[in-house]
Amino acid sequence: MNAISTVELKRTSWQTAVMFALGFWLSASLVLDWVIMPSLYLSGMMSQAGFATAGYVIFWNFNRLELLSAAVVLTGVLALSKTISRWHPSVIISGILLLAIVLLDTYFLTPQMCAVGTSLNLFGSASAIPTEMNLLHSGYFFLEAVKLVAGGTLLNWCWRQQA
Repeated sequence: MNAISTVELKRTSWQTAVMFALGFWLSASLVLDWVIMPSLYLSGMMSQAGFATAGYVIFWNFNRLELLSAAVVLTGVLALSKTISRWHPSVIISGILLLAIVLLDTYFLTPQMCAVGTSLNLFGSASAIPTEMNLLHSGYFFLEAVKLVAGGTLLNWCWRQQA
């Protein structure tokens, strides 16, 4: 007799949802941060009159997708914490950290950058970038780096976890 054995990945639906949301979210963040924004910057976006408005529209829409993704990730992590026995509390902390980063981006950094950019348009000094804008960009990219590390770690953990 021949025995047929199959290797099957046993993942819960929450694990799949978390992995899908993290994969979509992190890849979209990388495309926005490393392709779209540098392209707009190098093409002279900062010297155009409507760059603050265009940037705000792009980030307003993207931040809403990030909020949805962060909510799915945190909900999935909390649901998985009740079903998986080998659970580390740091995974829940990572989910909360991701949501906190998105909330800071959505409700603090993006409106502040738009306000600074709008004042540049009003006074016509779009050629000189104020230090406040550079500080906001630095904060944004620091949070993006933390988000990518925490999200990548969480994605790796979900990938390795067997239900």
